[in-house]
Amino acid sequence: QVQLVESGGGLVQAGGSLKLSCATSERTFSWYDMGWFRQAPGKEREFVGTITSSGSATYYADVVKGRFTISRDNAKKTMYLQMNSLKPEDTAVYYCAAVRPDTIATSLPRALGDDYWGQGTQVTVSS
Repeated sequence: QVQLVESGGGLVQAGGSLKLSCATSERTFSWYDMGWFRQAPGKEREFVGTITSSGSATYYADVVKGRFTISRDNAKKTMYLQMNSLKPEDTAVYYCAAVRPDTIATSLPRALGDDYWGQGTQVTVSS
């Protein structure tokens, strides 16, 4: 398992920006491919984007491509999600997770398990 803590959520107007962080104290952070997911009220959790363990490759859902950027700093054991041009439909609880390497480049990346999720951070975009 790995303990992950998201931060940086909040209320922002449409067109604005937010940067989320996903931090851990685990020395093994650099081993893991990581991902961002989100869940809006009444909807299932959906994939936002993933990043390889080294940070050399990223993958995004079509709905955020060109607006969101995932990065990581393994020395700081932190992953980031820079969100620009936010829309009201981006409103959701955002989660980070360690993901299965065999799924990272797919449209349905899978977390390694239930113990590899953060607790989530709320992002609300007002119109």
